[in-house]
Amino acid sequence: MSLNHGPLTLAIPGPSVMPERVLRAMHRASPNIYEGELIDLVDGLFPDLKAVARTQHHVALYIANGHGAWEASLANTLVAGDRVLVLATGRFGPGWAEMAEKRGVIVETLDFGMHAAADPQTVEDFLRKPENADIKAVLTVQADTATSVINDIAALREAITSAGHDALYMVDCIASLGCDRFEMDEWGVDLMVAGCQKGLMTPPGMAFVYFNDKANEARKRCEPGGYWDWTPRFGGEYFYQKFGGTAPTHHLYGLREALTMLVHEEGMENVWARHETIAHAIWDAVDAWGTGQNSGLHHNIEDRMDRSRAVSTIATGPDDAKRLREWCENQAGLTLGIGLGFGEPNSNEWNRRFRIGHMGHQNVPMTMGALGTIQTALQALAIPHGSGALEAAGARLATHGQG
Repeated sequence: MSLNHGPLTLAIPGPSVMPERVLRAMHRASPNIYEGELIDLVDGLFPDLKAVARTQHHVALYIANGHGAWEASLANTLVAGDRVLVLATGRFGPGWAEMAEKRGVIVETLDFGMHAAADPQTVEDFLRKPENADIKAVLTVQADTATSVINDIAALREAITSAGHDALYMVDCIASLGCDRFEMDEWGVDLMVAGCQKGLMTPPGMAFVYFNDKANEARKRCEPGGYWDWTPRFGGEYFYQKFGGTAPTHHLYGLREALTMLVHEEGMENVWARHETIAHAIWDAVDAWGTGQNSGLHHNIEDRMDRSRAVSTIATGPDDAKRLREWCENQAGLTLGIGLGFGEPNSNEWNRRFRIGHMGHQNVPMTMGALGTIQTALQALAIPHGSGALEAAGARLATHGQG
């Protein structure tokens, strides 16, 4: 017998939970794609997308996932034979690098492992070397969903500047936009990529490339091709050019509702504060579980300052994470994230990690419900763990808004 009845609950690091308002906004007949309300709606998306990223620069919309955003960013800034520096702090920096290599770009990698953020001093030292003067771009992620690390984007920009280097600074915010604080202009980011399916609470299918004038200048030496070229997407004369063809109509209605919730109703400062509190509540619970005798539960990233507020990667004893995930989904209806990036699928390293997504549309019942389900699984499976996790999480949530 199973207690898994009713709707399935997602606690994975994307696609994230979609608000009912977003789903209802999408549940409508197809609109006129030549004139009228859709054109006006899209015009209103651009300032709100910029507000989420804290930028006054450009943003191009693509019908794509995060990999499409990666390719668009590369196609418009680099050519075969260019050298770039990739900062690896998990799985997704190397993924961006692999795509660059397929386009003929020469990739240099600074690998900081699976348990730490990128070190700005190491980056500065690398860029100061005369043989690295020709590096065209530095690529990094803000939050890597495999490791749950968050990189200090402002400090890494300072490292590039201190080295006296003119490389483009390109940041992947696919997991972090709308969850972790991001200040594109203040932090000196030249290009940023994002998707709609995580902090922006919309079904997968739209990707965004933000870029400043410096990145747009680099576009002049490239041949991005018809679809990936961002020029008509932000400066085209006709509506269809914004999407390289037919607009993703229903995604746009959903995105409009999501941005209304984030930018106009809650406000980005409050969005970030909510994610901050919920993340710390989850971390408090995991800390409590980890204090038990023989408990193997612990955070993949030790220092809280180096953890994303969107996702938490948790290590367990051998095979415990796999058993826990299976129990939560099959017996209780809660889906947790797999241990992505640690060993081969179904290896010992793979099966001893799980991830909790706490991005986007999250509140107290969702947080406490997920934690309560995990604790029930730990008890049902007799996995050693400490006590007081739910009390610790509740106490943290109770402090929200108290200064």
